[in-house]
Amino acid sequence: MAGMNGQRPTANGERVELVIFVGLPGSGKSTYYFAHFAGTHVHVSKDLMKNTRMQNMLIEQALAAGQSVVVDNTNPSRAVREPLIAIGKGHGARVVAYYFECTVAVALTRNRQREGKGRVPDVAIFVTQKKLAPPALDEGFDEVHVI
Repeated sequence: MAGMNGQRPTANGERVELVIFVGLPGSGKSTYYFAHFAGTHVHVSKDLMKNTRMQNMLIEQALAAGQSVVVDNTNPSRAVREPLIAIGKGHGARVVAYYFECTVAVALTRNRQREGKGRVPDVAIFVTQKKLAPPALDEGFDEVHVI
């Protein structure tokens, strides 16, 4: 249950957080998650599930339980991020964007080093680049970081 100020605390009393990663496939999002958030935030990646509905359900469940969450997807546009921000705000979470600035050339090189399901067709990187809009505070984020 959210406090009087609408902010939901975690088990340790800190405000719950919804972190939304934004960037090309191969820009380093998952690597960054495991290096900086794995011990404190639930990892929600559409790559690991069948659809957006399942992703949103997992985000809702974690936030309702007072767990902070990282959404590790490309999240290229405001339209894609808007419902995620609404979920976070609805749970009194601090909503933070991390924008992974990366050239297409670097993303393609990193992607080609991946194996299995982690590797995407090159065209996915080009398509995402065309849709990619850096996150901005006026979308409802409490903070925006550039990596």
